[in-house]
Amino acid sequence: MIDKLFVLDIINNELAGTDKFLVDLKISSDNRINVAIDGDNGIVIDDCVELSRKIENSLDREVEDFELNVASAGLDSPLKLKRQYKKNVGRDITVTTFDGETVTGTLLSADDEEISVRPEGKKKSASEPVIIKHSDINIAKIVIKF
Repeated sequence: MIDKLFVLDIINNELAGTDKFLVDLKISSDNRINVAIDGDNGIVIDDCVELSRKIENSLDREVEDFELNVASAGLDSPLKLKRQYKKNVGRDITVTTFDGETVTGTLLSADDEEISVRPEGKKKSASEPVIIKHSDINIAKIVIKF
């Protein structure tokens, strides 16, 4: 099986010094490598291609065959990192806490401890923001509007 720490090191070295960051890395027992990346200013296909080539060129198919997929984290993916909350300030979000409470509204702020959400349907000046600690968040997703 391909060493996850080895692949992680390749990714971290490639993304170091950029606004890009690793969101998720999964390697299955049959060597399917799935990498999800994001960036403070978004991700373009060339970012994924470049990282994919770097990983592929660092592994030897003669030793172990593998399948590699490098993609952006995607708008419909749950937010996993505090850095993702920070880059999405100003967007609409739905947050469900571990105790089952769901809040949908505008993400007003995000820091290393908590986020602030203005619930939807409230007047901007009249509504009190809801403060949610990162440790209380079960799942959070950006609301996609068309």
